[in-house]
Amino acid sequence: MTNFSHPNNSQTSLKTIALVGNPNSGKSTLFNSLTGLNQKTGNFPGVTVDKKSGFFRITKGESFTSYRVIDLPGTYSLYPKSLDEKVTSEVLFDNKGIDFPDVIVAVADSTNLKRNLLLISQLIDLQLPVVLVLNMADEALKNGVIINEEKLSEELGIPVVQVNSRKNEGINQLKEKIASVQNPIKKFIDVKQLSSDFSESISYSDHIKMQIDAENNKLIEKRILKIEARDTLLRYDKIKGIITSCVRYEGKAKVIERSDTIDKVITHPFLGLLIFLGVLFIVFQSIFFIAEYPMTWIEDLFAWMGSSVSGILPDGFFNDLLVKGILAGLSGVVVFVPQIALLFGFISLLEDSGYMARVSFMMDKLMRQVGLNGRSVIPLISGVACAVPAIMGTRTISNAKERIITIMITPLMSCSARLPVYTLLISLLVPDSEGDGFFNKKGLYLFIMYMLGFVMALLVALVMKFILKAKERSFFIMELPIYRMPQVRTVGITMYNKVKVFLFDAGKIIIAVSIVLWLLSSYGPGDTFKNIETKYSEQLKTSDDAGKKEVETLIASEKLEASYVGWIGRKIEPAIRPLGFDWKIGISLITSLAAREVFVGTMATIYSSGDEENTMKIRDKMKMEINPDTGKKRYDEAVCWSLMIFYAFAMQCMSTLAVTYRETKSYKWASIQFAYMSVLAYVGSWVTYSMLS
Repeated sequence: MTNFSHPNNSQTSLKTIALVGNPNSGKSTLFNSLTGLNQKTGNFPGVTVDKKSGFFRITKGESFTSYRVIDLPGTYSLYPKSLDEKVTSEVLFDNKGIDFPDVIVAVADSTNLKRNLLLISQLIDLQLPVVLVLNMADEALKNGVIINEEKLSEELGIPVVQVNSRKNEGINQLKEKIASVQNPIKKFIDVKQLSSDFSESISYSDHIKMQIDAENNKLIEKRILKIEARDTLLRYDKIKGIITSCVRYEGKAKVIERSDTIDKVITHPFLGLLIFLGVLFIVFQSIFFIAEYPMTWIEDLFAWMGSSVSGILPDGFFNDLLVKGILAGLSGVVVFVPQIALLFGFISLLEDSGYMARVSFMMDKLMRQVGLNGRSVIPLISGVACAVPAIMGTRTISNAKERIITIMITPLMSCSARLPVYTLLISLLVPDSEGDGFFNKKGLYLFIMYMLGFVMALLVALVMKFILKAKERSFFIMELPIYRMPQVRTVGITMYNKVKVFLFDAGKIIIAVSIVLWLLSSYGPGDTFKNIETKYSEQLKTSDDAGKKEVETLIASEKLEASYVGWIGRKIEPAIRPLGFDWKIGISLITSLAAREVFVGTMATIYSSGDEENTMKIRDKMKMEINPDTGKKRYDEAVCWSLMIFYAFAMQCMSTLAVTYRETKSYKWASIQFAYMSVLAYVGSWVTYSMLS
């Protein structure tokens, strides 16, 4: 085993690998192949860019070496053009940093080796151990691209291995190369040719770092651009010769030809948009249709658990805490796991196939009308999953004005945390008889809510286009990857990780909120509870079994209204009554400021206080509630739509506000975001309720 020097790692049993490559080179798929489920997600030190890291071992005889793999953001060059690319450069330049690699695994798309070699050549000149992975080797062969990896290794002075990470082919050979890799045997270019200030005594990475870290002024910027241009020209001059000697082209590029043929339809200005809307419609129909059965099983399971635990444990504090507090709160979220898993699964399928890149390309023209460009589409679409990583994703947008606007409007995209809220309210809105079959009203209404968020995001962007002033012009250039069959393993890992985060992150908040709500709903000021029991004591004595159950339900309902949580709700109610909301909804609006999905858990906890038998599902409890002022259903069409509109526009997520502050480094933008979304939600909800009631 070769030992590499690392300033922060004296132990040779754990080494750090940095996965580096161009966007769409297959880094993430290779990362999954190397690490499997042994992964974790965090942030790079000091910044909010998502950091995926994982682990694997290489065993040799009786000894083994553990490797920590870091999947760095995709970049085309070590000269960064965006905040995202800057992270990659900083990790590779900071030899005292915690993520500084022992080995660089450079991932290249075999179908377009010439473009990829620019970055590879820069990595070689860092003089760190580098292994070149020629990914998508099977697609290169289909295109008639024959790469002589031995000759290429000789030309570059580093190990080269062909890999098909989607099918786990070549992974063992890659690990063997990693275990034996040493520093490059030669430099790619002479750095003294870049500038008179460059010298052999200072490393290539230090030269670039000095340029990037220099004071930001016009003179320095021009100097950097000159050095970068010189660097690029020198490298491509040498790359041309390497490609000529190491790569042979035979036959037609069948895969690229097929992708181009499909793109004529998929990216058509009119047909492409219709296809995109059709894809979204089918996705949301599927979310309801496929998830219906597992959701019902989970509901029945929690109802059985509540009834069983209540019957086993003696009546009292711990019984109520477990059944009406913790179990009731968790049931309101766990039941939506099938839908969350499906949503992330579909998003992963679309990304893995190469379709999402086409959506960015198609939407560029529309985005420019509202002051953005196609690069803003990816964060917006990512916002359908979660606004937090989506806002982090705006670091790829180099134009400051466009980045701020994208950050400000991304939370309007309906995220996965809103999905449980929409699902619950739509199930109250649509009778079961109208929700059968693949194409039904439930899926249509969900589609409408997601499209509403997108349309509102564009309208807000249009307004901000005229408010924010900037002279900087933006350009949108992107390479469309070829179409690929989505990898089941990659989709499965994505679904598993996202559901795990949803359950554990939301679960911790929901358990805490549920316990607090249960305590507040189980006790009231003074002798209010005792007076309510006295009020119905005679009726309990004289009633038969059926009558006693009715009286006990009345007692539980009155205690809930007289409790501390009821008292708080009554104070809120006047402000939200114009929207059609009662005090119970008011409590849920407050608790869901922590996270939107807490709304469902809160409603489950509140309504469990009125269910003495602990057998009813939250949907059934809400369907049966009557508005005492009208004598009609509490959750009628007006209230359900009003509440959905409120959650579509409101900033009900502290994590999103926090990441907005961190990304903009300003309380101003976070405050404006919270204020305009709150006003938008209140006004939109009021207009909706007024029109439908």
